[in-house]
Amino acid sequence: MPSSEPSIAVIGAGPAGLMAAEVLAQAGAQVTVYDAMPSAGRKFLMAGRGGLNLTHSEPLPKFLARYREAMPHLAAAIEAFPPQALRDWSEALGQPTFIGSSGRVFPKAFKASPLLRAWLRRLDGAGVRLLLRHRWTGWDDDGRLLFQTPERQRAVEARATILALGGASWPRLGSDGSWVDVLAARGVRIAPLQPANSGLTVAWSDIFRDRFEGQPLKGVALSVGGQTVRGEAIVTRTGIEGGAIYALSADLREAILRDGEVTLHVALRPDLGIDELTTKLSAPKGKQSFSNFLRKALNLAPITIALLQEVAKASGTSLPSQPPADLARLINAVPLCLTGIAPLTRAISTAGGIAFDELDANFMLRRLPGVFAAGEMLDWEAPTGGYLLQASFATGVAAGKGALKWLNA
Repeated sequence: MPSSEPSIAVIGAGPAGLMAAEVLAQAGAQVTVYDAMPSAGRKFLMAGRGGLNLTHSEPLPKFLARYREAMPHLAAAIEAFPPQALRDWSEALGQPTFIGSSGRVFPKAFKASPLLRAWLRRLDGAGVRLLLRHRWTGWDDDGRLLFQTPERQRAVEARATILALGGASWPRLGSDGSWVDVLAARGVRIAPLQPANSGLTVAWSDIFRDRFEGQPLKGVALSVGGQTVRGEAIVTRTGIEGGAIYALSADLREAILRDGEVTLHVALRPDLGIDELTTKLSAPKGKQSFSNFLRKALNLAPITIALLQEVAKASGTSLPSQPPADLARLINAVPLCLTGIAPLTRAISTAGGIAFDELDANFMLRRLPGVFAAGEMLDWEAPTGGYLLQASFATGVAAGKGALKWLNA
């Protein structure tokens, strides 16, 4: 017969919440997962729309460094549930993984939906209840959890609570950051939520924007503040985004917030030194156009040549008039002035959240005994490449284990 004892409440049916629920259910606990949306894992499914990047295969010390200032706070959770454990977990659900050419790890099915379906079936088989269209609004005076449902407000007693409500990016998928005010009212310190892995604003000319919107800058190296990242960036109507941009997201965002703008330098041929570029640019041009000369001499794509022309025009110069050495330096340090950050609602992920000093070693809120937190609602950020999901899963495991330890104390 079902137990009449209150269950453990997990609020949020994303990767962190579902993983916490699995840890609890495997230990024999009675678990109910609540979510405001009509279905589970909506942002997880969105993350897998172009291929579900579960984690990354790089060595763990390098992997952990991707979390920057939050690394000391996340290291124990990720070391306890590292990338290989996540791959093993996926395979146990019938979704084996593979390592892509970039070192990123994907399910062989490449999609999130088969993995999520198998996971929800296993959770259901373990007795985990999933209650949807339940929007958490806080606690009542008796410490019961309050949920707004389509029919009425519900008050629920829970033995312990795990909050896994996400950040505030892509709020239409469920994580809207409404929990911030609820926890702040209880004295919990929360770093302001900010866009992470987001696009940045560049004042393109109409000609450049209309012709190259949506096209990639491939094989470039981006540099700012002593940091350099190789990869790809995408020209957007309002600026620039993409994996290489996201890897520098935190530095770029902080510089824009501090100074109002930041200059990003783009190396179009990072494998060629200035001397070699200068030699190639010193070759006779003949009767060909200068654009055609650049294309043939340096194997530059039309978008990279147009970018050079865009920057030269903005500075009041022309490419053909520049000495080869000066042009060589420009080609490998094209300055882009970034003046803004895409809104949080359009960011891939969220920076900021519950400060780690508000949590104990078991991810329990010090001010709220029996209440744990996991996932993106904590104050950390990471670039795309598998790091976001890995930390969400790992902190979900840690919070689940923390709740068990607290209940059994």
